[in-house]
Amino acid sequence: MPVTLLGAAEIRALAAELDVTPTKKLGQNFVVDANTVRKIVHVAEVEPGDRVVEVGPGLGSLTLAILEAGASVTAVEIDHRLAERLPVTAAAHGVADGALTVVDADALRVTELPGDPTVLVANLPYNVSVPVLLHFLENFAALDRGVVMVQAEVGERLAAPPGSKVYGAPSVKAAWYGPWRLAGTVSRQVFWPVPNVDSVLVGFHRAAEPRGDEELRRRTFAIVDAAFQQRRKMLRQATAGVLGGSAAAASMILEAAAVAPTARGEDLSIDDYVRIAQAAEGATVS
Repeated sequence: MPVTLLGAAEIRALAAELDVTPTKKLGQNFVVDANTVRKIVHVAEVEPGDRVVEVGPGLGSLTLAILEAGASVTAVEIDHRLAERLPVTAAAHGVADGALTVVDADALRVTELPGDPTVLVANLPYNVSVPVLLHFLENFAALDRGVVMVQAEVGERLAAPPGSKVYGAPSVKAAWYGPWRLAGTVSRQVFWPVPNVDSVLVGFHRAAEPRGDEELRRRTFAIVDAAFQQRRKMLRQATAGVLGGSAAAASMILEAAAVAPTARGEDLSIDDYVRIAQAAEGATVS
């Protein structure tokens, strides 16, 4: 029996059955268009046999599209009503036993996942999209690629190059794990309810070799946070608190990393920040 997808009428009926009122807080703008969820799965290059983790499956429209492609899915859902209903919906739409595993939990607290997924596919709400992505990349080293649908502002920031207007701390931290790219736009009209913002697809591939160990990552991210805390501030001032305790000490570390102390955080790449963190080993980095 082939896997079938949810239609707009069934999604509304499910929401009514579960007494789910889409809320801005949880980012519950449900996708009601089959072509869109199939597009996400296609862009993510999901293939039969792939092990996919989906965060926030909601009523299951994207979940079923991933399963239709022949992948297995571990779905992490914070809403107990939705987590309990999803396997029932999947079975009714032709999903084989064992293809779907539901984890009823807050994605930001999950540190173990069944099935060892290697692909991340999700529709993430604005308020948790970056924290969830960074949390999963940090905790699940087996995730080697993924595509997520996010608000345009978030996607553009994640994929932004150094020096661009929207480049920020999330851009640098995401780049620690590998390159990111904008992978398509999504019409507002495919959502219920229709949001008042645009959405995009953003994709990543994990770098073949890690940039460093956990200690170096933490040190790098602390420097990134300091550098972007006050935009347009010279690095020697912005990072003084985490690089030796003074502008003079910070300047010495920055120069050792071949970075101008007068540069600004938004002009540096992840490689620059890693060099600073390496040069800062032994300095006061909180």
